[in-house]
Amino acid sequence: MDDHRVDEAAVDAVLTASRSLVARATMSLGAAAEDTTIAQYRALVVLASRGPQRMVDLAAALAVTPSTAGRMCDRLVRKRMIRRHRDRADRRAVRVSIMPAGRQVVDQATARRRALIAGILAKLPPRQQPAVANALQAFARAAGEVPDSLWPAPPAEPQPSGPAQAKGRP
Repeated sequence: MDDHRVDEAAVDAVLTASRSLVARATMSLGAAAEDTTIAQYRALVVLASRGPQRMVDLAAALAVTPSTAGRMCDRLVRKRMIRRHRDRADRRAVRVSIMPAGRQVVDQATARRRALIAGILAKLPPRQQPAVANALQAFARAAGEVPDSLWPAPPAEPQPSGPAQAKGRP
């Protein structure tokens, strides 16, 4: 990791903008917000953007302990938004993947958020919008976010569930 000095004015600007972005993220969940927490939604986004993950990798991506990720996944399995399965290459490892219902939540929230953000950008002069886009793309890359255009295709149909998935256990 490069040790660059951090411009405190940049930190303040991103912190201020992040309040607006978090508010839009919350608003974008719409009706799903009644059943899905922001943390659960973030797990769905990680699975939608990066594909199936080992539980330990999902926990790392969410910056939580594996046990916290496991409890979160238990809830999402019960809601039929994700599924758990054994890794084919390593039967000891548990993998989680998004199901169509989970991907639908992500896609609908993304569409709503896109409209909310477009409304904010429309308040900026057109000549300033590319600078905002470039700065936020660089920020997202530094944060390790996967651009929407590189996300795996959504699952086409519900995946078969065996007795282990129905009980919410691997």
